[in-house]
Amino acid sequence: MKRRSFLKNAAFLTAAASAAPVLAGCRQKDNGGVRTGAEIARDFPYGPDGTFKVLQLTDTHYIAGDSRSERALSNVCEMLDAERPDLVIHTGDILFGRPDLQSAREILQPIADRGILFAVALGNHDSQFGATREEMYGMIREIPGCVNLPPKEGVYGCSNDVITLSGPGGVDRVLYLFDSMDAVILKGEEEIHSYDYIRFSQLEWYRNLSAMFTEGNGGVPVPSLAFFHIPLCELPEALTNGGRILAGENGEPPCPSRLNSGLLAQMRELGDIQAIVNGHDHDCDYVMDYGNMYYIYGRFSGCDTTYNHLGPSGARIFQFTQCTRSFRTWVRLQGGEVRQDLVLDR
Repeated sequence: MKRRSFLKNAAFLTAAASAAPVLAGCRQKDNGGVRTGAEIARDFPYGPDGTFKVLQLTDTHYIAGDSRSERALSNVCEMLDAERPDLVIHTGDILFGRPDLQSAREILQPIADRGILFAVALGNHDSQFGATREEMYGMIREIPGCVNLPPKEGVYGCSNDVITLSGPGGVDRVLYLFDSMDAVILKGEEEIHSYDYIRFSQLEWYRNLSAMFTEGNGGVPVPSLAFFHIPLCELPEALTNGGRILAGENGEPPCPSRLNSGLLAQMRELGDIQAIVNGHDHDCDYVMDYGNMYYIYGRFSGCDTTYNHLGPSGARIFQFTQCTRSFRTWVRLQGGEVRQDLVLDR
């Protein structure tokens, strides 16, 4: 589907979502009052200084053997060496052509070469060039250092995972990864073409885990961030209805799904998500405060195989401190410049 076609006919549809029961039947162990178990991709400790650093790559759009991809590869290597993160999260559009499996492997390999652990939330382009989404995800999981779990039975998509950070008292930070998939066509009186949306089974999966963490934390929601590729359909409204951009560039209108999954309403109801972190829109890298939540774009990490008017490629970094609700985020550009150094607290 052509990317900009989704900017037309901006009517929103609603997919119903409702409450789900607390997780049952999951093998669990006690972890300082918060139960963790088979659903969790990895539980990380904080470093000796009490911090944990996540580097977000997004939209590398890599094509193996294509000279236009050279800057993407050098950018990834520079970001890893400059920041030395504890974890890398790639929020999708890892590749942009054939050979697709080789392309994904090559652009993720520098992470493995440095012994850094990583996870992915697949983008819309990651299953458009031959391999199925399941095949692509399976290959990525074979790369050393990938912490993603196998696809969950009954949960839509592949790359839905949860990562936790634990301090002295147990889990005190949760990172959710959602698979926002590719595109969808709805049949009816009028055929509706749209980017895909977060499905009910994914909402149910998230609700179950959120309830589990809250219950284990004495009824208090555990501060959390959500990472996925395609922004929610509420983002355009937020931009025109009082959203306050704290830093960064807003270089193009958002290209979200036209379908309202109900995910944002669930996040507000559960009260744990402090920030939604996306990629997808290459000319945006801003942090926006709206409705007691942050909407954050990663910095375009790609090259010359696709559009980018922001300037140098780069990456966004998140730093978390144990037993602290606030978190720090900044953007590093290829060449060394650091921008948007913010401390956020919701």
